Amino acid sequence: MRLQTARSCVSAVVAVALATTLAACNQPVSDNQSGDGEDTIELAEFPDRPYWGDTHLHTDNSVDAFGFGVRLGPEAALRFARGEEVTATTGGKAQLARPLDFLVIADHSDGLGATRRLYDAPRLGIVAMGDDTLLRWYDMMHESPEQSQLAIAELITAAGEGNLPEALADPERQADATKDIWGTHLTTLDQFNEPGVFTAFAGFEYTLMPDGNNLHRVVMFRDGSDRTLQVLPYPGLTTSPEGLWDYMADYAQKTGGQALAIPHNSNLSNGLMFETTMPDGSPMTADYARKRAGAEPVVEVTQIKGDSETHSFLSPNDEFAGFGDMGWELGNLPLSRKTTDDMLAGNYIREALKRGISLEQRLGVNPYAFGMIGSTDSHTSLATGDEDNFWGKHTGNEQANQQRALQPQNLGTRVGRFGWHYLAGGYAAAWARSNTRAEIFDAFKRREVYATTGPRMTVRMFGGFDFSEADWDEDWVRAGYGRGVPMGGTLEDRGAVPTFMISARKDPDGANLDRVQMIKGWVDDSGNAQETIYEIAWADSDNRKLAGGKLPPIGDTVDRAKATYTNSIGAAELRTVWSDPDYREGQNAFYYLRVMEIPTPRWPLFDAVRFGITLSDDAMQDAVAQERAYTSPIWLRAAPPAIMEKP
Repeated sequence: MRLQTARSCVSAVVAVALATTLAACNQPVSDNQSGDGEDTIELAEFPDRPYWGDTHLHTDNSVDAFGFGVRLGPEAALRFARGEEVTATTGGKAQLARPLDFLVIADHSDGLGATRRLYDAPRLGIVAMGDDTLLRWYDMMHESPEQSQLAIAELITAAGEGNLPEALADPERQADATKDIWGTHLTTLDQFNEPGVFTAFAGFEYTLMPDGNNLHRVVMFRDGSDRTLQVLPYPGLTTSPEGLWDYMADYAQKTGGQALAIPHNSNLSNGLMFETTMPDGSPMTADYARKRAGAEPVVEVTQIKGDSETHSFLSPNDEFAGFGDMGWELGNLPLSRKTTDDMLAGNYIREALKRGISLEQRLGVNPYAFGMIGSTDSHTSLATGDEDNFWGKHTGNEQANQQRALQPQNLGTRVGRFGWHYLAGGYAAAWARSNTRAEIFDAFKRREVYATTGPRMTVRMFGGFDFSEADWDEDWVRAGYGRGVPMGGTLEDRGAVPTFMISARKDPDGANLDRVQMIKGWVDDSGNAQETIYEIAWADSDNRKLAGGKLPPIGDTVDRAKATYTNSIGAAELRTVWSDPDYREGQNAFYYLRVMEIPTPRWPLFDAVRFGITLSDDAMQDAVAQERAYTSPIWLRAAPPAIMEKP
């Protein structure tokens, strides 16, 4: 009994030491709801351009990122995003060719800074805690970067299975440390937030992962530290996202501020992200659907761990389905559960959009009426979605590792995934009236946002009923807002054919455009969800013409030996006014754009040329891709059904 008491006392001392290793935080800078100085920024009449950002970046405050080896904190991340040169963890000089306009540092809420504190703790104290798993991870973290990565892979798997050591799983033990780190972080954000120039958002990642199935969300706040300091990040070791939504509602009520959640990597959820039922399998209720719709106005459709637009199994007639799926379609995040075909409908966003309008007919509310963005999910503190400047998922595959494209992803159980399976993207584009917290956040809330896999093409869409080619000769943006709705909006069915005014311009520093496609989804008279892909504008290289609804490939100018391409094909701009040829009155539907670039080199090909390595046959076949953008949909909504479930 005496020995047990002594051990408990030592464990308590070590727990406190772990929680207080970092320096005490400074007093936060006073801030108004959306950031000092925002009320002096002159606003455009309409959203005037897309502002580019990353809403999903991890620094050394994330449990896994520190364990993977990153030693750059939030300040370095913000400097890099603003365009400054920083020294990467592995020693290289890193800098964006073009700065970003905004950034959300989304460190994991669970164990914020915990692996850093574990690493810095005395080994004797860890021994005294009497947890063999914690001690083994501690030793692995100190043995080598490779062993540290394996330790964190085990930690992620343990979190997914609910088997974390108590010292890491107990929210009360982490609360004091979280409070200190959160306060310091909010101070840093306020210091770097410069209305009109650069926007630094507060946020965190909520990591719900039952049985290893990814149900993660990034939470993004609209507010400055006078509000965000009143709460702590919500832990992800829960059983349902409803707790997160309630946390966000409580935050709004308590502070007068606002927050939203962004689901990501639905491709790794094994069918759970976009279910048609409640989490317990019972029928979805209107109240649950309403909560989700209000809390989650956008989703992350593309990032480093694959693309979640659609899968070839779900969209067999879509020749561009399955972008970035290679390696990721095998199973959930830690590959502890395989993915089967019956799970795919709950994994992908196009199917979720179809499920949403089906559920709306029954419930009177659409839980999946979301816009689309891209972001990186980088764990290096370096927010870059550029193929020629890819800094890896984590420090083990930063540019210092010349073999990174060929090596297996050294993360424990993830057999079958290789470095070249990582994508380099993506980015979020927000149509806003200025570069401020309030304006960009509000663009997310109204879903006037779009995703790209990395390039910064400018894409705009308005839906209405009377647009014509003549509108291009006038102030077409004013016409779009005045007589229609932008991407993310809803049109009420008037019994008239919906018409869309669409403009896509190439990235000024990037590749020409191949085509613009309209993706339509609807529910037919039998209650079955349907989809159609329309080719609506394309570059006329070689006089391409539609044949059977299909468009011939644009061609390929990529020199594989040099990792170069030319803009001798494709178009700098594509625009059109398009009307739905298959419109039927009373048909609930959604419409979103997919904009395709001409083929360009992917980052493994740049590595092959830069480092003089030979890619595997599989990697070489995937070394050239057509980067793309996905817009938020516009919904066409018929009159609500006569009978709806009571909320």
